[in-house]
Amino acid sequence: MISILIIEDEKRAANRLIQLIKPLFENCHFLNPLDSIQSAVGFFQTYPHPDLIFCDIQLADGLSFEIFQKVKLSTPVIFTTAYDQYAIEAFRVNAVDYLLKPIDPEELKRAVDKFKNQQLPSSINATLLQQLLQSSGSKTEFKQRFLIRFGEKIQSILSEDIFYFCSEERVTFLINRKGKRYVLDQTLEHTEMQVDPRIFFRLNRKYLVAFDSIEEVGIYSNSRLKVRLKFCEDRDILVSRERVSAFKAWLDQ
Repeated sequence: MISILIIEDEKRAANRLIQLIKPLFENCHFLNPLDSIQSAVGFFQTYPHPDLIFCDIQLADGLSFEIFQKVKLSTPVIFTTAYDQYAIEAFRVNAVDYLLKPIDPEELKRAVDKFKNQQLPSSINATLLQQLLQSSGSKTEFKQRFLIRFGEKIQSILSEDIFYFCSEERVTFLINRKGKRYVLDQTLEHTEMQVDPRIFFRLNRKYLVAFDSIEEVGIYSNSRLKVRLKFCEDRDILVSRERVSAFKAWLDQ
């Protein structure tokens, strides 16, 4: 039986990945998903290592490459990432496969087939992987404009003129610097992958915000933060518990 571990800080993404992987193995066992660098390091230092790992790159408490710097693993890893094609090709050359979010079932099958054919490496060069990620930073292209429709007209809004995005009842809204709201014809998850993470941060399932949109940050409890946004009537916007550390780091960059 193949044991599989998923390291992913979005519970929905982890559950969806499990459902996609199941049909690709005749007999496999999923360990409880992990959602942070800290939990992964603790797991690998305590328990037997799995046969295969699916690992997101950007976790709530940092980049997952830190895991492989702290723990020596011989387990094949399939990374999930939203980086551009240059970085992707670099990963391929070094025999570490990836899944581009949102995950495509055919790409997933191809990655699993590589694992089954023993084409993945027996160890992970974390330093090289981190260099590849850093070198790809200048090549990654983020959306400069978002096309929106209102009535019989269409308009293109510059990313720099956007305060935040929010999701309400499965509808994504774009709010500009004047406080005007527009319907955006795509999910918040898809939008998150298109914007520069140095400028925008995903507070929780509902809000993806630009730095300039933040009016105030307060302490809600010992482990939670409350955020107030400009042109937003919602006064109870909480930063997801697992994102607090990353949010503080984002504010301090």
